[in-house]
Amino acid sequence: MLTLNCPYCGVDADETDLHGEGEAHLKRFGPNSTDDEFHDYLFQRQNPKGVHFERWRHVYGCGKFFHAARCTATLEVFGTYLAQTLEPPQDIKDKITAKRPSWTWGNFS
Repeated sequence: MLTLNCPYCGVDADETDLHGEGEAHLKRFGPNSTDDEFHDYLFQRQNPKGVHFERWRHVYGCGKFFHAARCTATLEVFGTYLAQTLEPPQDIKDKITAKRPSWTWGNFS
């Protein structure tokens, strides 16, 4: 079972207390966006086998959204962090590169 630590309330919650909200770090477009931008926002998602950044909500806890970095193949969790963060904190990036030396932020592999 997947267990994530909520960075807001500090609880280690299993997936029954959480709700997956999809991919993290998506660029959201405003009312003046083009049809192509809106289409890509709705339908174009990363679906890697490996490192992935996801948005989660601690539904049966504090109710707040947060981000998690994990491996989709092994369920290994590299860390969780606040949803308002524009990219993963350096310590999480370091944990990922320690296990996957060829990984870099932005290539998601």
